Amino acid sequence: MKKRTLLVTQDIGQYYKEQIKAMVPEWEVVIGKDKDVWAPYASEAEVILGWKKELEELSLNKSPNLKWIQAWSAGVNNIPLEKLSRKNILLTSANGVHAYPISETIFGLMLALTRKIHTYVKNQQKKVWHHAKMNLELHNKTVGIIGVGEIGKETAKIAKAFGMTVLGVRHSGKSEEYVDSMHTPEQLHTILPKCDYIVITLPLTPDTQEMFGEEEFILMKESAFLINIGRGEILQEDALIRALQNGTIAGAGLDVFVKEPLESNSPFWEMENVIITPHTSGSTEHYTKRVIEDIFIPNFKDYLNQNQPYKNLVDYNKGY
Repeated sequence: MKKRTLLVTQDIGQYYKEQIKAMVPEWEVVIGKDKDVWAPYASEAEVILGWKKELEELSLNKSPNLKWIQAWSAGVNNIPLEKLSRKNILLTSANGVHAYPISETIFGLMLALTRKIHTYVKNQQKKVWHHAKMNLELHNKTVGIIGVGEIGKETAKIAKAFGMTVLGVRHSGKSEEYVDSMHTPEQLHTILPKCDYIVITLPLTPDTQEMFGEEEFILMKESAFLINIGRGEILQEDALIRALQNGTIAGAGLDVFVKEPLESNSPFWEMENVIITPHTSGSTEHYTKRVIEDIFIPNFKDYLNQNQPYKNLVDYNKGY
């Protein structure tokens, strides 16, 4: 009888290799980021930790044994959800891994835009001593968090240390600690004019694609800053460029874009009121530890006991 097979398509270090292999000594456990390591076993995989686009052909289309995929990322919009749903293959995400690093990036961007740190860095490079008309404070302002999941909750918690009023938007409208007022997506337009900062922490789904366009930017304060660490496609980029150029909004901190890497001819590069980071807001020294210890191992234990992982189980109807 063939061994059950687990593929781990990431380099996770010797400590976690030994931990996982000890859980299933009778399984074939294949671990390595190099395609040459895991590809020969893909057609037999029952469980996969870490999605790669090649796995659609090598495993999803061929393996009769595939039952569960644990994504290495929080976002799952790059995984063929419809096909997984049709085949009744379970998918769990790495949601929650990013709460600390991304909330830190959000506030790094908010503070930098508010206190003109990005402008002063440029001035330093040119040896220019200039005030740059800096006069804003973050304290006691209002922030709208669009998507109050794990990242949004941590962002709201930090906002309270600055005495901020926190308005939240989530699909359920359910209240949350540190959020003063929760709203549904249908109420988005009612909160935009109230916010000094809009923070987008949404996943990309059919409902969120191009959620922010010209109408939404017009509703925002002229003094408001937009932070997007969700997905680039949530914004209509042409409309955002116009809003930034025309002074419809004050500025933006952008970690994600429709096309990545951001093209060299994009107007965003040259804008004084924009800070760009290269989709690194979730990068952290603790990433592997959190995925393995906090999500995969608990899920794997549940899978082995009940054939069902429970943590971060993706709802195919919602797309996250």
